[in-house]
Amino acid sequence: MSNSVERAACHLARKKLYRMIYFTLARMHLISNIAIVGQHIRRRPVIPGVVVLARSMSAAASAAALVLLQPCLAVAAAGSGGAVGSHRGVSDRPQSVKVVADKDGLHRTHLPLRSGHGRGRLTTHRSPAAATRGADPDTTTTFSVTSGALSMSAPVSASLGSGAPGTTVSGALGAVSVTDDRALLSASWTATASVTDFTTGGGTPPETIPATDSGYDPGAITTTGTITATGTVVTLSNSPQTVVTGTSGVGDNTASWDPNVSIALPASAVGGTYTGTLTQSVA
Repeated sequence: MSNSVERAACHLARKKLYRMIYFTLARMHLISNIAIVGQHIRRRPVIPGVVVLARSMSAAASAAALVLLQPCLAVAAAGSGGAVGSHRGVSDRPQSVKVVADKDGLHRTHLPLRSGHGRGRLTTHRSPAAATRGADPDTTTTFSVTSGALSMSAPVSASLGSGAPGTTVSGALGAVSVTDDRALLSASWTATASVTDFTTGGGTPPETIPATDSGYDPGAITTTGTITATGTVVTLSNSPQTVVTGTSGVGDNTASWDPNVSIALPASAVGGTYTGTLTQSVA
């Protein structure tokens, strides 16, 4: 435990020392022009002919300290294990200190001074591969989404059972489905139902039960796709009545229900098998 504490304390002390060296040199205008190159930090001293490349603050501070002690050094420090190279004395010919290849294909080269001249020269050139590479090709790709129709299905026939005059007969009509294959951005539809009068025998008034004595209850509605389906209990008539509405739809969708149809039998109803036609539609 004590070793860990000591190591942590030493590490913190080193960081503080490196920061003190770096910021002291910065105040003396020995380090300026900081730029990010990949994961490295480029710190170019004002002293001519010197380039410092550092992965961390500690490496930059150490290299800057060497520069302060020997201004003629050309320093390249890469991380904590950075290599340090030097050109002793002053040459009459430019000497390459460091070439850095950026990820965009640029190479940055720092040339030291000729003797008796001003600041070092920073040149930039593009690698042959980057210079000859053509533009990336684009391919326009297309496809189509097909669309269909709005349709409805219902049972061909249904039997609601039997009952005495003055009672009510009812039963499930069978599965009714709306299929919307129009693939619309904003889809909606309305399902309606109407029924004829129910008759038996010769269809005389005593042998007729009016449509308005019947009712339609959609019950639970099951949907697929994106659609909000809402059912309405109605008293049927010879005219279409809205029984289910579909709203807020997107793309293809379906809705299914099994409605309950009821008939209130008049007390004066004549015995027999009554028949009527229930028509459902969607639009």
